[in-house]
Amino acid sequence: QVQLVESGGGLVQAGGSLRLSCAASGRTFSSLAMGWFRQAPGTEREFVAAIGASVSVTFYAGSVKGRFTISRDNAKNAVYLQMDSLKPEDTAVYYCAADRLISKLRLDGKGDYWGQGTQVTVSS
Repeated sequence: QVQLVESGGGLVQAGGSLRLSCAASGRTFSSLAMGWFRQAPGTEREFVAAIGASVSVTFYAGSVKGRFTISRDNAKNAVYLQMDSLKPEDTAVYYCAADRLISKLRLDGKGDYWGQGTQVTVSS
């Protein structure tokens, strides 16, 4: 069993930056692919970014590519999402997810484990 806890959300002005963190419990973290998703009010949850267990593989949604960076620290059982040049349309609840298969996160939008989410609000 893996538990995920997100932190780092908040209110920021457009053009600003935030760094989200996701702390994971459990001994299998280093074998799991990790992903970030977001859901704005009245919309479906959407894929943001994913990183493979080996760290060398990353994927991004087109809307955030070049502005967001996903990374992980297996020694700390943590995954991060550095968000730069934030826009009001980035406003959403951001969720951390984990799965053995990065394709399941990236293509199916599904994961075996999910965090409770952290709110990110970008003001114009």
